[in-house]
Amino acid sequence: MLKYKAVEIFTNEEARYRNKPVADAAMQYIQKLKIAARCVVSRGVAGCSESGEIATDRLEVLSVSMPIRIYIILPAAEIERVLDGLEPMVNDGIMVLHDLDVICHRARNAFFPRQLMVRDVMTTDVASITITTRLSDVVKLLLPSIFNGVPVLDQKSRPVGVVTQGDLIRKGGLSLRLGLLTECDAQCRKEVLDPMSSRQAEEVMTKPVILIAENKLLAEAVDLMLRTGVKRLPVVDEKGKLSGMLSRLDIFNTVMRETPDWKAFGEQKVEVGDLKRVEDILRRDTHTVSPETTLDEVMRIIDSSDIQRVAVVDPEGRLLGLIADRDLLSYFKSGQEGFWHRLANITHPSQQNVCHGDLQQCLLETTAGQVMQTTFVTVHEDMLIENAISQMVDKGVKRLPVVDEEGCFQGMINRDSLLRTGFGIRS
Repeated sequence: MLKYKAVEIFTNEEARYRNKPVADAAMQYIQKLKIAARCVVSRGVAGCSESGEIATDRLEVLSVSMPIRIYIILPAAEIERVLDGLEPMVNDGIMVLHDLDVICHRARNAFFPRQLMVRDVMTTDVASITITTRLSDVVKLLLPSIFNGVPVLDQKSRPVGVVTQGDLIRKGGLSLRLGLLTECDAQCRKEVLDPMSSRQAEEVMTKPVILIAENKLLAEAVDLMLRTGVKRLPVVDEKGKLSGMLSRLDIFNTVMRETPDWKAFGEQKVEVGDLKRVEDILRRDTHTVSPETTLDEVMRIIDSSDIQRVAVVDPEGRLLGLIADRDLLSYFKSGQEGFWHRLANITHPSQQNVCHGDLQQCLLETTAGQVMQTTFVTVHEDMLIENAISQMVDKGVKRLPVVDEEGCFQGMINRDSLLRTGFGIRS
């Protein structure tokens, strides 16, 4: 048997706490505690109070304040803080406490509350452009932004398209990812942006634009994102005007804010169903190399991978370090042509232009162990995906390496896989 408590509050429809009906205030209080508790509110058909007043639905004049019963069941260990918050709410009514022996307590993970709407979650302070905005100006707008895309509006502030980083790279001539361009010096930026200044947003924008209304349920918006493969949605009001943007980061922030501590539930013997773990979403096709692998091979792997990361492991498979394109910047001299020439102009914390002689020879003589980053955040394969989301948001990263209990590398997770698995959709 599980030791639980039951709190009953007998009050009426007219009772208020901080200008809210007591029933609403009590439910919101319990919900915000994020504990293993359930709350049920029922409305009586008739009743009487200490003052002699009678409430009944048989006579309209006597039905203005029907009786309300609030019933809350929770683990006994949580009762102190629950009563501390509930007791001040009861300014007209009776509060009762019972001991309960509970046979079982089962709950289901919903990722976030189903009643949340798009307008509750979206980012409202959103930049926008028009069809005639120069591509160079679009890039400048996106560089300091948390978004990698911007909505294109018509003269009535209605979205007609979206320009994303992918559009700028595939169709607009952007030769560096925005994350790398932010570290570029003035000359490097000029080389990248000047050819884009003669082109306009209309030439590269994605259209027709996929929209979501602000009064739609958040779950509908997530379903739309997953079905269409978009990472962000312009949000419109009832007149079709832009009112915000909804991104995966907005959704993850909501998950962090709303998700209870499932681990604590387990410690209280609450059986939670539909929990998903990192191992459910793991990408095991991430490339690995040894510390002795040469840089020319590392560069070839990074160029061919959409993950943009290489894991460095020891002979037993333990994760030693990570290498991204940014970590290779100092190995390319100013005279190089093309993509890596621009990377060489990026300000980097390590020494610039390490390869002063023959570049190819330098790449063959330098190893992954000399270049890899050894300070990184990992997650374990048995971690709940809600906790992985928290790690990803806290650290401001889009992907994380996964290790087992022995520290052996298992693969990578990213934002898209987290979102899909959170909604029961496997990649």
